[in-house]
Amino acid sequence: MQTYLHGRDMITTQEWTKDELDTVIDVALDLKRRRALGEQHALLDNKVLAMLFFFSSTRTRASFEAGMAQLGGHAMFLDSTTTQIGHGDTWKEIGEILGRYDDGIAIRNVDWGIGNKYIRAVAEASRTPVLNMQCDWYHPFQALADLLTVIEQKGDPRNLTFNMSYAYAASYQKPISVPQSVILLMTRYGANVRLTRPPEFKLMPEIVAQSEENAKASHGSFEIIEDFEEGMAGADVVYAKAWGSMLTTSDHEESAKISAKYQDWIVDARRMEMADEDAIYMHPLPADRNVEVADEVIDGRWSRVFDQAENRLHSQKATLLKLAGLLP
Repeated sequence: MQTYLHGRDMITTQEWTKDELDTVIDVALDLKRRRALGEQHALLDNKVLAMLFFFSSTRTRASFEAGMAQLGGHAMFLDSTTTQIGHGDTWKEIGEILGRYDDGIAIRNVDWGIGNKYIRAVAEASRTPVLNMQCDWYHPFQALADLLTVIEQKGDPRNLTFNMSYAYAASYQKPISVPQSVILLMTRYGANVRLTRPPEFKLMPEIVAQSEENAKASHGSFEIIEDFEEGMAGADVVYAKAWGSMLTTSDHEESAKISAKYQDWIVDARRMEMADEDAIYMHPLPADRNVEVADEVIDGRWSRVFDQAENRLHSQKATLLKLAGLLP
């Protein structure tokens, strides 16, 4: 087990070894057990995490704030619109200054073509670890929570058929960061990963290429399917959510027209019955109910969405502890 991660950034899981990721999962399971037993684990006493949000959140803010409090530290919430970022504070000032005030900097910036570059620039300027709470390319903490959920619910991911599928949503062009991080991580763990999506909803070619290489190295598989029900057939895990067609068009009106062609890409009971009889349904939330997924699924026997949401807390706490270098 890799145990020394002091000072590391977490921008994408792809930049950590599998041993390092295994360490995070092991620690997360232990922290989850401790919390269930009511054991105190205030291991980050006097530590402060700066959380800079360019994009609103529910689970991300709540889970990081709760996690830091349970670990005995403090999470400092910063909204980009109420700072001096609009009046001269560049990535240089943010990295240099928050890196001196705080013990870590967490950033959520999903602006297309900007988010990942901004987070990496802050990381270059900061003397403390930088955590990616979601950018335009990656959502590593969601993917870690998803992996933890799969391990708890289905056991070893090796040989599981994992269907990462597009689902219709009429709302804004949602980031592609969740499906990209999910296919990267699940292929690291030997799953048979299906990327099911319409032709206009491609993911970044370099991410797809990395997923293919991951699958080869882990003796899993990776395939792209363009038929919704074909992707569902026999799947052990159905992870279906909307994302934008930004690799096809940056025009929001054109994107809406494209999306409208796929209104039948909804996970309902009939579609879930096509999956394995013990299949589970996953979604990072918030879900567009009865658009992306029917109530009968998200509230039904297949759903593990609230387990996923809870596991954000435990996987993030584990990462915070390991970055702080406080565990042996």
